[in-house]
Amino acid sequence: ESYDLQQTWLCTQRGEMPCRSNTTVKMLKHAALLFFVLGTVFASDINAAGEMPPASSEPSGPLSQPDEEDSGCGCQSLNREGVQVERQSSPSLSKLASAKYTKEANEAQPEIHSSGKNAAIPNQMVLIPEGEYLMGTDEPAIPQDGEGPARRVHIQQFFMDVYEVSNFEFDTFVNATGYVTEAEKFGDSFVFEGLLTENVKKEISQAVAAAPWWLPVKGANWRHPEGPDSSMSDRFNHPVLHVSWNDAMAYCTWAKKRLPTEAEWEYGCRGGLENRLYPWGNNLLPKGQHYANLWQGQFPNHNTGEDGYTKTSPVTSFPANGYGLYNMVGNAWEWTADWWSVHHTTDHMDNPKGPAIGRDKVKKGGSYMCHKSYCYRYRCAARSQNTPDSSASNLGFRCASDKLP
Repeated sequence: ESYDLQQTWLCTQRGEMPCRSNTTVKMLKHAALLFFVLGTVFASDINAAGEMPPASSEPSGPLSQPDEEDSGCGCQSLNREGVQVERQSSPSLSKLASAKYTKEANEAQPEIHSSGKNAAIPNQMVLIPEGEYLMGTDEPAIPQDGEGPARRVHIQQFFMDVYEVSNFEFDTFVNATGYVTEAEKFGDSFVFEGLLTENVKKEISQAVAAAPWWLPVKGANWRHPEGPDSSMSDRFNHPVLHVSWNDAMAYCTWAKKRLPTEAEWEYGCRGGLENRLYPWGNNLLPKGQHYANLWQGQFPNHNTGEDGYTKTSPVTSFPANGYGLYNMVGNAWEWTADWWSVHHTTDHMDNPKGPAIGRDKVKKGGSYMCHKSYCYRYRCAARSQNTPDSSASNLGFRCASDKLP
């Protein structure tokens, strides 16, 4: 299989994850150009976790700013080609969310010390109340992703999975149905090079031109997240990975659920807070605490794992947001139902469902590979895309429903 150099370069210029292509083009493994604009950003805010800033404030401390024309970990370019493609309101959601999204409020949550099958917990759904919010932002960090403009959106109440769909849940689905994922059918999937053993890497002769840390690995799939010599058997309570949009839809149908729309997902992510960067507010590290599984260190060379993880973490990790949802940013990207577009109306919308047709599907939330210096997409307003049959080692999903299944 070959990868189109021009197409993958263009995809990565737009953002985040490498593409499959039908065009046969010989590529050099390390043909990537990274642009960084260094800047110093100081922020001091008071928010849901104790700090409270203007909406434009950013994490405190000196940080590298992403180049607007080349901002991403490259996972937007990981596409396979050939795809055609009664109510409740809550008047004080911000206050309720602020109280709920604290370390103290979450200390009673059960600790998961094992990652085996016995440690897996059943997913639950929580009611997301009807309401209105400002979707997107008028201060986009990555304008080419269509993060703006901010627009007023009304959302009907719906239910959403508390956790990302785990390996345990997906294993249950596969055992009940015999389902075979698209990564298994294609025979490969994309894996971040830093997670691969030398034995696996020496068998690979290709890479994504604009993001050479993404490698197509034969035998990589949800059962073998880092290739044939790896296993998810010790990660049953981690998010399932290497699932395409089509795979996620198959699971949702079986579970009598659906994928959330982008508008629903972002509404859920914000947890009742208005115009904030993250599910917990504007400060990345409230009181010095990590609230999400992200990349620390220099991307893509070294992840220090200061948050406790260098790849995925259990779906129960870190505090829940104001609606009781875990890991809405970081850990694994999450598919949504919407087709991708970067053009949005500023008109008031009621339960928007995105374009009627398209080539790529929207994904939200970022992953454990996101760092502000290169992929600042772990914000509620941030977004990215992939073709519906794409899969990778940082891409999963969670479900929504109009009623409890």
